[in-house]
Amino acid sequence: MKKHITKLFAMAIILGTGYMAQAQSSDEVKTIFKNTKGSGGYVVLSNKLTSIHGSFANMPEIYGGWFIGKKFLLGVGGGSTTNYIPVDINDSANPSQRMSYLYGQFGMVNELVIASNSPIHPVFHLFNGAGFTMQYHRPRWEDLDNQHYREDVEDLKWYYICEPALQVELNLLKWLRVSPGISYRFAFDNEKRSLDDKVSGPSVSLGLKFGKF
Repeated sequence: MKKHITKLFAMAIILGTGYMAQAQSSDEVKTIFKNTKGSGGYVVLSNKLTSIHGSFANMPEIYGGWFIGKKFLLGVGGGSTTNYIPVDINDSANPSQRMSYLYGQFGMVNELVIASNSPIHPVFHLFNGAGFTMQYHRPRWEDLDNQHYREDVEDLKWYYICEPALQVELNLLKWLRVSPGISYRFAFDNEKRSLDDKVSGPSVSLGLKFGKF
């Protein structure tokens, strides 16, 4: 019996020694966070259609960051409206001029990508950050030559913005993806500490994603 135990013990030592030698000869570095092995990154150029103060708003955006383990984006981004958004005469900071709202936002962007290697797959998107509205004099084209024209900014207001979204991502090339999506913007007024329904609202978007996926 003792001989059998001695033989088994000797075999265990030999196998263990061989395993340790093989592990030490390997060039691969073992890490705790194994899911970062397939990490990359990408940048997104997006255009969003939404509404601000009850009027149509066109809003280009850009965001990007570190794509961890082909599953999770940790990044930053921002965007702002580009078109004329009329200010009601009763809310205008300067009723004698043609005033327009400008809305912008910037902050942290996260995306959870499900089955990233599949040709078509869902993406859960979340924006958290700061937003603002302001009024500015937006003249008509024929007024741009007026040498007395000044683009004064007035009535600046700040908000906390939380905007979850759902996208459908299509893999066009290894480095290029397209992602139509829908979202809802929750805007909390910093002064009133409440949800602002004039800035909050739904959006539809279309984005082009460039990078290492």
